[in-house]
Amino acid sequence: MHDVTHDAPDPADADNLRQLGLRATPPRRKVLQLMRQGARRHWAADEVYRDLLAAGDDVGLATVYRVLAQLEQAGIVRRTSFDGGKAVFEFDDGSHHDHLVCVRCGRVDEFVDEVIEARQQAVADARGFTLVEHRLALYGLCRPCRTPQP
Repeated sequence: MHDVTHDAPDPADADNLRQLGLRATPPRRKVLQLMRQGARRHWAADEVYRDLLAAGDDVGLATVYRVLAQLEQAGIVRRTSFDGGKAVFEFDDGSHHDHLVCVRCGRVDEFVDEVIEARQQAVADARGFTLVEHRLALYGLCRPCRTPQP
C-alpha cells in the first residue's frame, strides 16, 4: 500500500478554510479533523458520520454529505467512485495513485506502479490520445477476506 503523507497546512484550521473561500463552520472543522486524524485514508460518507457520532459530535448525515461536497468543490478532498456505487473521499494532495478495492469488505488500498503508468501512457500515445486524467481500480479480495475464518 502506498502511504501518502499530508505535508500541506491543516485545512481544518480556520484561517486555511477562509483562504479557500469557506467559513470555518463547526461541521467542516469536525469532518476535516476526523479525516486528518482518523485511522483510514479513504472515507465513505457514512463512515465519517458514524465516527463523528461515536466521538459525540452532533452532526447529521445530510450535513456530512453537504460538507464533503463543499470540500470537494474547494479542492480539499477528492471523491472517487468505484464499481457498485461505492464512493470514498480522501485528501487531494495532488499526487496520482491507483486503487485496490476488496469486493467483500470494501477496503481500499492505494498503490503506485511506474511500469503500469508508463504502459498506460504508451497505449494512449499509440492511439493518438493526450491523457488528461485516468483512474485505475483493481477489484479482488484483500488478505483478511481470503483467509478462512474458524
